[in-house]
Amino acid sequence: MAWQELFAAIALVLVLEGIIPFLSPVSLRKTYQRLVEMNDQTIRISGLVSMIAGVLLLTLVR
Repeated sequence: MAWQELFAAIALVLVLEGIIPFLSPVSLRKTYQRLVEMNDQTIRISGLVSMIAGVLLLTLVR
């Protein structure tokens, strides 16, 4: 059962990550250009904040 939940979560991530490129590829391209211009520390901090938010949300849901 845990494997099914893991694969369902991965499938959901893929669906969610595919929405923006499908709906607005131009916006995604502009976002990637801005991302390339950021320094490594800013990208790491935003990744950390995203992971913490995900863990907190998962804790609240579970």
